Amino acid sequence: MKTKPTLESGTLDPIISLSTIPATLIQTLVDNYRNSQLATINTNLNMNDAHSIWFNLATLKKFIADIESETQKVNPDASENDLGIRFYYAAYPSAENWDLMENQPIGEEYAGKHTLVLVPTLKRANEEGEFLDYDFNPLHQESYKNNMVPLGFTSNADGDTPLSDDDALAQNHGQLIPPSSTVVQMY
Repeated sequence: MKTKPTLESGTLDPIISLSTIPATLIQTLVDNYRNSQLATINTNLNMNDAHSIWFNLATLKKFIADIESETQKVNPDASENDLGIRFYYAAYPSAENWDLMENQPIGEEYAGKHTLVLVPTLKRANEEGEFLDYDFNPLHQESYKNNMVPLGFTSNADGDTPLSDDDALAQNHGQLIPPSSTVVQMY
């Protein structure tokens, strides 16, 4: 008898079978977000925030391939079961602070709207021996050490780990709806 995976242990079996969810459940989950969080955001921030984001398949495949290839350069023992992607909810800066987006291929019509930032993870044991999925930067040597310096941080003589301006392997820009048309959405 096949049992359904649960979140009780904090993880799901990563490869169960064909990835399916009942369409009615998808609609319920989307409606829950739109009727609660999105409605609150739009009312309280007086805006029409994005409610979905689209990435083309080639971009996602390349991002995954980059994570795998850059990790293998430094840590050939890492398997695909050790790697993952964390999706962070994020928001673009306001129009007044749009200069922060300099050199990014994103137009100002995205100002203040929801987005996602995708960050690689690497499974490592913590001090208690429990395996956890840590954010890491495959481009940063410190990410591979046992003491796991977090993504975008660097160690200094004081033991602090301030954010660095080094590039981090991450993905952000997909097509937000809105400002793009809702006519393409099923849910």
